[in-house]
Amino acid sequence: MERKIWNWQSKEWPNFSYNENELKALEIQFSKNSGTVSGAFKHVGDNEKEHLIIEMLSSEALKTSEIEGEYLDRDSIQSSIKKNLGLHVDNRKIAPAEYGISEMMVDLYRNYQKPLTHEQLFDWHKMLTNGRRDLTDVGKYRTHEDAMQVVSGRLDKPSVHFEAPPSRAMQNEMEQFITWFNSCHLQETTLLPMAKAGITHLYFVSIHPFEDGNGRISRALAEKSISLSIGQAALISLSKTIEANKKSYYDALEKNNKTCDITDWLSYFGRTILNAQEETISLIDFIIEKAKFLDRYANQINERQLKVVNRLFAAGPQGFVGGLSAENYIRIAKTSASTATRDLKDLVDKKALMKTGALKGTRYWLNIG
Repeated sequence: MERKIWNWQSKEWPNFSYNENELKALEIQFSKNSGTVSGAFKHVGDNEKEHLIIEMLSSEALKTSEIEGEYLDRDSIQSSIKKNLGLHVDNRKIAPAEYGISEMMVDLYRNYQKPLTHEQLFDWHKMLTNGRRDLTDVGKYRTHEDAMQVVSGRLDKPSVHFEAPPSRAMQNEMEQFITWFNSCHLQETTLLPMAKAGITHLYFVSIHPFEDGNGRISRALAEKSISLSIGQAALISLSKTIEANKKSYYDALEKNNKTCDITDWLSYFGRTILNAQEETISLIDFIIEKAKFLDRYANQINERQLKVVNRLFAAGPQGFVGGLSAENYIRIAKTSASTATRDLKDLVDKKALMKTGALKGTRYWLNIG
């Protein structure tokens, strides 16, 4: 007789339970953060909105791939996102992996409000596996007879972290999942937004319906869930937040794959969503400050200075690791050391940059906020 150790083998499956009282404070903060994001977004100009959307989608495309150990090219991702949004781009050649994940993120952004279907999931899987030749089942649920396991360690002595339902159960499991997803997101329900998103992620990844790409699709579905709950594309830094502490993510998944009582998982995932929302708020504030900064200094700085300033803004709210050095300036502006010294002093005098340190330890930072 088969030993029951996984959540899908329990008699409660797939009726997940949790302690609502443990999530109340998280849900209240989620609602406040959602309002803050929506309000801040209204103060962003049209050009900055476009930049924000491209930045958020490309960051999520990169980070959801990095969670799975796949490191893609940022410039190619951004170019592909622009192309998929119908914006003008250069004719750079984009690798299949970059194009595929970008296509999926744009589809998620544009079509979040549509009911979930098998066809949408199959399309996402085709996008994610663009160019792959090592998979048997592309754009359909897995059919192989081998057990679908999440393992680590040596090949001769693997450690099994999870085993998903057998392939023969996929059609029934996914029919049930899609029915649940649409009923709790598109009809009146007492299920709270963060609980919906957390259950969506864990439920889907527990089924593990595809031969590959399940983690990326489960995170996309969690973002779709959040978007449906707030009534607009969420533009949330979910994968970026998860990737920053990947071990906690995998530990939380493993702690909650043997039971249908998922209070611990929803607490973890709820905090992750809040952190992701705060990351989005910071980015929106940063983009608003960037617009103000460029308006203020547009006619006060030369082309070299503008090129370096734009490069600093491109590094995001955290800026260059360790700050901008004179050597950085020389390399970015393609200029001499003496010109770099004059340009940097001028930017400090105009209060466009702040200066810290001395001699070889001198560093420069954008003076914003």
